Amino acid sequence: MTVKISNKIVGYRVKKADPEATSEAAVAPKPENTPVQMNEYIERPDFLLGTTYKIKPPVAEHAMYITINDILLNEGTDHESRQPYEVFINSKSMEHFQWVIALTRVISAVFRKGGDVTFLVEELRSVYDPNGGYFKKGGVFMPSLVAEIGAVIEKHLKAIGLLESEEMSETTKRILAEKRAEFEASHTTATNDDKASDYPANATMCGKCSTKAVIVMDGCATCLSCGDSKCG
Repeated sequence: MTVKISNKIVGYRVKKADPEATSEAAVAPKPENTPVQMNEYIERPDFLLGTTYKIKPPVAEHAMYITINDILLNEGTDHESRQPYEVFINSKSMEHFQWVIALTRVISAVFRKGGDVTFLVEELRSVYDPNGGYFKKGGVFMPSLVAEIGAVIEKHLKAIGLLESEEMSETTKRILAEKRAEFEASHTTATNDDKASDYPANATMCGKCSTKAVIVMDGCATCLSCGDSKCG
């Protein structure tokens, strides 16, 4: 609360802290085994766990190597966790040098800030190239190079347990394998030289997983990659 002094100041003294309150604060019990949460004040250790991913987008002349380093928090306790700490992207190509450096610094800053960093995946994967996207090996559509970097970060976050992996059951895998075999048996497929995807040549793109793997069997559109189906 602000107090207005209307009279002339003729003297002052420094108020000392209450000794009883100070002693109580000194002996106050501190919480034990409190897990350390990721925050920007944690100093970078000499050793970090790192994983490097290689991508070769058709929009870049050379391959790009994405390295994500993780820090191990609360090591040896029940609260041990592996958190992303920094990211580096290296390539022989200098075409994207400036924005790649800027992107890695921003992402690394978000990692070190702590909290829920999984939002980065959605933000990066929603970036679209005005010149159009491309299909990577396996028939997965990428709307931009930034989106593919986001896909790599998503893969890494799943590997260290910060994101859950959506895995199909064995029954679903068996049904999709049967559908694929039946479809390929009844349709003429492309030759190996023309085949750029692991799925039938006339398959269409899936709106859920962005993979060119949707076929129509018995009037039902089904994705052979993620199992998404319009028939439930």
